[in-house]
Amino acid sequence: MDMQIAVLRLLLTFFLAVLFGLESQRSHKPVGFGTFAFVAIGSCVLSLISLQAGGGTNLALIGSIISGIGFLGAGALIKTSDKVFGFMTAASVWLFSILGIIIGFGYYSLGAIIYLFMWFCVMTDVYLEKIGVGGYQKKISVRIKGEENEKELDLLFRKFKIRKYHLISKEVDKVEKILKINYIIEAPGTDIRRLAIEFQKNPNFLGFSLS
Repeated sequence: MDMQIAVLRLLLTFFLAVLFGLESQRSHKPVGFGTFAFVAIGSCVLSLISLQAGGGTNLALIGSIISGIGFLGAGALIKTSDKVFGFMTAASVWLFSILGIIIGFGYYSLGAIIYLFMWFCVMTDVYLEKIGVGGYQKKISVRIKGEENEKELDLLFRKFKIRKYHLISKEVDKVEKILKINYIIEAPGTDIRRLAIEFQKNPNFLGFSLS
C-alpha cells in the first residue's frame, strides 16, 4: 500500500465528513460530526484494506468481524421516550474494530493516524458540548410548590440564556398544590450546571432531576 496515497484519501474523507457533520451538529441533528467522521474513516480504511487483503479468506474474515462488531455498536445506542443518543459511541466501537484489523495486518502508521483522528474528534466534541454547539440536550424534571411559581422557571431559563427548550408534560396535584414539569432543554454544560445550583437554592423547587 502506498502510504502517501492512503493518507491523502483518508484526509480527504475526513475533511468532507467533518464539514458535513459540523453543519448537521450546528443544526441540532441527533447525529453529529464525530459520528460522520468515524463512519467515513472506517469505510475508507476498509476500502483501502480490501485492495491489499488478497481476497478470499481475508475479506471474509474482515466482513465477519465488522458485521459482528456492528451489532455490539448498535447496543451502545440508548433510546428514551424523548430522544436517541449514543451514536458517536456506537460508531467508535465499530471504528476500533477496524483499527484492530489494520494493526493486525501490520499497517502501524495508518493505525496511528486513525487513532489521532479519533482523539481529535473526541476532544472537539467535548469542546462543542461545553460551548453548546449541537444537539446536546438534557431532560429536566422539576417539582414546583404552587402553580403561581411556575413563572420562576421561565425566569431562570432567561437568566441563563437557555433559549432552546420545550415542554414535554405537566402534571398538577391540586391537593398538594405541586406542579411536576418535564422539559427538554439545550444549552452549554456549564449553564446547565449553574441552573441546577439555582434549583437547590430556590425553596419553591421541591426537587429536580437531569438526564
